[in-house]
Amino acid sequence: MTDFFNEIFFFFLRINWLSILDIALVTLVFFALLHFLRDTQAMVLLRGAIFLLVLMAIINMIVDLPAFSWLVTTTLPALIVAVPVIFAPEIRKALERIGRAGTFVPITNRKEEDQVKKSISMVVDAAARLSSRQHGALIIMQRFDNLDDFVNSGVRLNALVTPELLLQIFYPNTPLHDGAVIVDKMMIRAGSCVLPLSSSGILSTTPDRQMGTRHRAALGISEVSDAIAVVVSEETGSISIAHAGKMIRRLDPERLGNILNAFYNAERAGDGFFQQHFPYLFGGKE
Repeated sequence: MTDFFNEIFFFFLRINWLSILDIALVTLVFFALLHFLRDTQAMVLLRGAIFLLVLMAIINMIVDLPAFSWLVTTTLPALIVAVPVIFAPEIRKALERIGRAGTFVPITNRKEEDQVKKSISMVVDAAARLSSRQHGALIIMQRFDNLDDFVNSGVRLNALVTPELLLQIFYPNTPLHDGAVIVDKMMIRAGSCVLPLSSSGILSTTPDRQMGTRHRAALGISEVSDAIAVVVSEETGSISIAHAGKMIRRLDPERLGNILNAFYNAERAGDGFFQQHFPYLFGGKE
């Protein structure tokens, strides 16, 4: 035990500014890892692995156990190889987020800008009317990422977006009501599209139980793309929006319109604008 405290004392004596920088970088890496893994099923596994590693390291430092030290030394390389396999989905999501950082929808002229604003107005109007009637809906607004795979899973429409058409699509028991509509600028590309369901666990921890498959699909598409998902609950009529794996709920039409417009304003002015005004969609508090 005395040797252990002597080693700690000697460690602090050797600290300089490069050591502090080194520790800060390692801390940043672990912080980023925990940030990307939060609210995922892999978080529980990571906690268990970190606990075992720390426990083994402490035991190995305090007590001289040659056989146990050999076991730890032999096991660590195998764990390093196993980490990419165990956390493959999370690593992929993290790399996708990094790859999308700083991307923007190329709104290059006034005409396209007007089309986006008009499309947002149509979607907000439709969401408000669907909400008042408590008709469930899932509207995906395509941005920079290509959504052709999801478009091909549904029924091609290539129709001009209007509130009346969206209301007709999501009218209960109609052929296209069960699925998502994908909107690109002024066009509804397809209806009844199949989306990936989120497995992040965010919805399972919410105190509300009205969030079902539509909300999981909205989170799912926001986790694998930069699309914006607008959801109307069939049970309560509540309007929600999902982006980047985050969801805000109980929106009124005015706030929904402000948020959607802010997304596209941020694409021209830079993501910092949107993070400043709507931090809860980037992991902050609502």
